[in-house]
Amino acid sequence: MNPRRALAAALAVLLAATVAACSSDEPTSATKDTKQLEIVSWWTSGSEAAALTTLLDAFRQANPGVEPVNGAIAGGAGSEAIVALAKRLRAGDPPDVWQTFAGKSVQGYADRGSVRDVSSVFDSGNLRTSMQPTILRSLMRSGKPYGVPTGAHRSNVLWFNLALLRRAGVTPPAGGYTLPAFLDDLKKVKAAGVAPLCLGGKDPFTTVELFENVLLSTIGADGWADMTADRLDWRGTGVRSALRSFGELLTYADPQASGLTWDAATKKLAAGECAYESMNDSSYGELVAAGAQEGKDFGTAAFPGTGGSFLAVVDVFVAATKAKNAKNALAFLAGIDQPATQVAFSKAKGSVPVVRDVDVSALPPYQREASRSLWASPVLLSVAHGEAMSPAFQEGFYDAVSTYVRTRDPKAFADDLRGAVANDRIPPR
Repeated sequence: MNPRRALAAALAVLLAATVAACSSDEPTSATKDTKQLEIVSWWTSGSEAAALTTLLDAFRQANPGVEPVNGAIAGGAGSEAIVALAKRLRAGDPPDVWQTFAGKSVQGYADRGSVRDVSSVFDSGNLRTSMQPTILRSLMRSGKPYGVPTGAHRSNVLWFNLALLRRAGVTPPAGGYTLPAFLDDLKKVKAAGVAPLCLGGKDPFTTVELFENVLLSTIGADGWADMTADRLDWRGTGVRSALRSFGELLTYADPQASGLTWDAATKKLAAGECAYESMNDSSYGELVAAGAQEGKDFGTAAFPGTGGSFLAVVDVFVAATKAKNAKNALAFLAGIDQPATQVAFSKAKGSVPVVRDVDVSALPPYQREASRSLWASPVLLSVAHGEAMSPAFQEGFYDAVSTYVRTRDPKAFADDLRGAVANDRIPPR
């Protein structure tokens, strides 16, 4: 299978499995004491594994005698974990706790009865009043929350290797940086004999994230609202302009991109083997894990033309309705929002806390600035990560980007999206 379509295929499997799941099952008891807890995620890179360890260690400390089982499954943005999870849901054998994304992803599980209401966690932690409002709403169904976020990643970020920019005579991006200026700088970097744009094309989400950032740069936050409300003209001038810029950016991608995972591409940026990377700030944790230093080895700026928005990728843990170890599952979720755990997790992962009562002063400069943006800017949900739109639309979005990468045909792109919009209007059975 074309790797750019792998995640879309995984989403199709998940949709079929969850549609088939019975939504009338009663939750298992959350009072039974057990000594087990199974946690499924897709956090396997160096920074991801370190961040997950902070959650596991905090759980062990608060729940002595219970040993959590780390069931992490490799695959960027959950492409493999989603398939494995769908099979387990279909078989009636869910893990106790698993990772998903905010918005339509967690709400879809809630709609189909796969995950339990976690109001008890929110009430004990005062999360309804302290959580960032857009993110809070993204976790709700019928007034009840169904997952606990570990933090928010900013997706509209541009990373760059400072030594390579100096070598090419390029000024590091700053406020007001535009797409035309970025394209000019990529041309200069290429002329200096450097691979201009890092890209982990083996993980399909990286290419879709790149397009998503270009689209936001072109249509703005108002256009994003139109998109999520099904008012965006996919054949209009804004989308066509975004596609042209996206196509031009791809001409500067690392020739080895198709064989690289997202974290491998980020390591190339740290090592000075490519100059720029458009990637959510999971890259921050991976750059630091690779030994790169902020301000000395690498710099960062909002993706050109998107500085006024925070395009959020919000990892969420949910508890299975039929969890075998339901009490421990809720205890794990309750520990995620503890301030000390939030800071330790954020330092490793590169994300920022989504609750107000966490002191971020101990975080490094980039993350302090990202935290400021989270609370000062409009927070937008990602299509690439299944937050803003349904799984059916997300699948079509991946298909459309893949089609454009292959054909450079804006009509073919729009045709794929038209089909996705039509599917999105079909109510779930």
